[in-house]
Amino acid sequence: MKINLNSIIIGAGPSGIGCMLALRRAGIDKVLLLEGNTVGSSFKRWPKQMRLITPSFYGNPFFCTDLNAISPNTSPADHSKKEHISGSEYADYLSAIVNHYNLNIRENEKALEITPNSTGFSVKTAKANYNATTLIWAGGEFLNPKLGNFDGNEFCTHSSEFNDWKDYKHDEAFIIGGYESGIDAAYNLINLNKKVTLLSSDQPWNSKSLDPSETLSPYTRERLLEIIESYPNRLSLIGNSRVVRIKKISSKYIIHTSSGKLFESDQKPISATGFHSALNPIKKLWEWNGSIPKFTNDDESTLYPGLYYSGPSLVHRGSKFCFIYKFRGRFGVIARSIAKRIDYPYNHKEIETHRGFLIDDLECCTKCDCAVESKDTKIVDSDDLDINPSTMN
Repeated sequence: MKINLNSIIIGAGPSGIGCMLALRRAGIDKVLLLEGNTVGSSFKRWPKQMRLITPSFYGNPFFCTDLNAISPNTSPADHSKKEHISGSEYADYLSAIVNHYNLNIRENEKALEITPNSTGFSVKTAKANYNATTLIWAGGEFLNPKLGNFDGNEFCTHSSEFNDWKDYKHDEAFIIGGYESGIDAAYNLINLNKKVTLLSSDQPWNSKSLDPSETLSPYTRERLLEIIESYPNRLSLIGNSRVVRIKKISSKYIIHTSSGKLFESDQKPISATGFHSALNPIKKLWEWNGSIPKFTNDDESTLYPGLYYSGPSLVHRGSKFCFIYKFRGRFGVIARSIAKRIDYPYNHKEIETHRGFLIDDLECCTKCDCAVESKDTKIVDSDDLDINPSTMN
């Protein structure tokens, strides 16, 4: 069975559903979203204690759309009545949107093969073959964990593998990675009365960057200060100490760092070193500059016109669009581009007047001359905040 469509979207997370809503606001029909699992499935796999680091607040009537909303007229805060929402709560918000708008989504139907052709793209699943003029890849990153670029990374457990930090039964933990997921893991383990040694290649907690994609969010930094002040004997925060190798000797894990220090752990270290690009499954359909994918001004593949990407791996002018409030600004850009490509008389007003959902002037996003430099508020004055670490000299 072959089904012809204007657009196929792969992935039922915030970017996929958000793009589908943008296409609907533009008046574009014959759109299908395919999801290999269920709506919001990646969020359902978050550790139980993990929360969105961007706050949710219902300010929509005053043109201040909730930072985590994927459409102008909805709000996760209004739906959950919480400011920092769990993964499962955010998945519930996405499901509520799908049900409310009766979106054409097919769950548990995985795209097995994507092939560019003369009229657009064909997508093969176990149930059908689909043809579409355009395709939006909206896969996320959470299911593609990165264990770390060092020898012996197979001896680590990635932070995304924990469904509940209460399942961690050891008294001590070594965490590799000092950004959001590393601090989140440390915060939750310390609150469970564990001792934590956290190793970071730099000191993101002391960064002066104004871009939350490059440093710790205020929410994460606040929680880090909380555990330092409340539990001063449970955290060893070690910056400028990149892990270069892990060896297993008998039942011990020996962690070698760039600073020359060795650390000995009785249990597998926890790797909080991020995630691979969401575009890896269709890497051959994209042009790359090293590990960075290239995009047109409309977020298309430079190799295959009509193939779009929406989600946290989006990069423009060296600036990352990895937060929901960032990449949702491109939903309208993609919808407008698709409308023009299929020569569709789209609804200009509906996609171009919603503040924050069509940002095509990237100058302010990637370069801000009006920023006021923040004051120096270091969490740690030296490279190390060593409080009873387990070390080998």
